[in-house]
Amino acid sequence: MNYKIEMTYKLRGSQPIAFASEWLDAETAIRMGEELEKLGKVSYFSFLDEMNQSWSMKEMKKLTAEIEEEPHDLTLYFDGGFNKNTYEAGLGAIIYYKQGKKQYRLRANQLIEQMETNNESEYAALYFALDLLEELGVHHLPCEIKGDSQVVLKQLEGEWPVFEEKLSRWLDRIEEKMKTLGIKAKYESVPRKENKEADKLATQALEGKIIHSTMELN
Repeated sequence: MNYKIEMTYKLRGSQPIAFASEWLDAETAIRMGEELEKLGKVSYFSFLDEMNQSWSMKEMKKLTAEIEEEPHDLTLYFDGGFNKNTYEAGLGAIIYYKQGKKQYRLRANQLIEQMETNNESEYAALYFALDLLEELGVHHLPCEIKGDSQVVLKQLEGEWPVFEEKLSRWLDRIEEKMKTLGIKAKYESVPRKENKEADKLATQALEGKIIHSTMELN
């Protein structure tokens, strides 16, 4: 999670002037806040997070201590593979996250039946990835969501219309899940070569190789 510092500066002989910093990581934001307190020139300041919530210095320190123990700094990759002969879909998801001072990678896949198109399998893969976030206990945090399906990402962003009723239902389910988890999504379309881990997991699911593993990264 990143934060902005919003402050009011006391300029002699003039009205107080409002300032806002650029986005900072939590540690840097707190250090800057401590420096502002020492200067004694700022009449008021607070921390604004990416979820548009405001925090005092005391609240900020408590918040970051709590967040450190929970999964945060989330990046999610998803991909869906479709077998048109069996109407099965392989779903692949990779989640990178931090917890405490350590970084982890969660890899998982799933095989589901009664799919109709590749686009539907992509939607199902993203919903599967959101289920994994829920299992991790993620809530009310920003999350980078990356995939190579422009159809899914552009439709989620509202840039492309959804004409197929089945895809519209998937879209509704995903948006409801994000609302329940309090996820603030930042979508990014990536080339297939940058999504090869999720693609491989989707293929392995279609081959009957089911994977669910978490690894600490050095």
